[in-house]
Amino acid sequence: MNLSKATLLSTAFLAFAIGASAQDKAPLKLLTSTPIPELKDGDFDHLTADVAGNRLFVTAEENSKVLVFDLKTNKLIHTIADLKAPHSMLYREDLKKLFIADSDLGAVKVYETESYKPVGSIKVRDGADASAYDSAAKLYYVVNGGKDAKLPNAYITILDVDAGKSVGDIKIDSDDVEGVAFEKSGPRMFVNVRGKSAVEVYDRKTRKLLNTWSTAEAGKNPTSMAFDEDAHRLFLGTRVPAKLVVLDSDTGKIVTSYPAAAMVDDMAYDSQSKRIYYAGTEFLDVFQEKDSDHFDRVGHVATAFRAKTGVLVPELNQYYLAVPHHEKQVAELRVYEVTQ
Repeated sequence: MNLSKATLLSTAFLAFAIGASAQDKAPLKLLTSTPIPELKDGDFDHLTADVAGNRLFVTAEENSKVLVFDLKTNKLIHTIADLKAPHSMLYREDLKKLFIADSDLGAVKVYETESYKPVGSIKVRDGADASAYDSAAKLYYVVNGGKDAKLPNAYITILDVDAGKSVGDIKIDSDDVEGVAFEKSGPRMFVNVRGKSAVEVYDRKTRKLLNTWSTAEAGKNPTSMAFDEDAHRLFLGTRVPAKLVVLDSDTGKIVTSYPAAAMVDDMAYDSQSKRIYYAGTEFLDVFQEKDSDHFDRVGHVATAFRAKTGVLVPELNQYYLAVPHHEKQVAELRVYEVTQ
């Protein structure tokens, strides 16, 4: 064998070895896919896990359903069908109840989760979409109103789900709000105001606006949010352009930003592995924290058209991704193993 041929073979082997090593170190490994052939075209929205009960609740928003999967078998075990446009959910294990924010019904519908029978409804405005639960105060914050309700302002309605009633509203000076995150060590609430390309900071006790932090310099239309309270870092997924934007949660200063998957809708931060899971159309990105100011994109996983909603379940070391029906792509639930 001549030297040039040996060099070529050696180079090829090295490239193969590097590729194999990179594949071995991929942050996500597809375990299984569960087809949902009964669904037509249309987006999913948020997913919520009941780990103790081995269930995953998935809002098939444009199919007007909430799907219930068995977390052990990944099989579809029930469908809640008396909905119009379900977006986000709260599962209260102690109450054995599922609370579903429905945009078109202008309500949070309540279901008992042994039989899945409806047991109540809490009125909000049309456009009920994103939501978050303050477990310490036992209050459920639901974004509603705004452009989807043909109103000039969005609102965050605060619900006492134990009592089944609204206990107040925060009026937002924008018609487009996406996402809420809470500080555990204090009263602050971070609100993703997409219509302003900004994060607004509120005091949950007084319900007063404390700060407004623009993201426009790095990215506009922030749509998803995650929070690392220990490191004082707020993570935003913007759509124009598609970026991961990192803010200092004390000052609002933009720390850094990185290109990311388009049309982000869900993002999760895992405090144990220091990873961010960023779901966008056609790709699921994984960012690894090097330190609180620097991140590497360690995964760019090909997925499917508008497969932009998912949930990380750290207790199971798994990530669940909702894939909508589109052309030849059958709707399905994909389950990924999180690798270290």
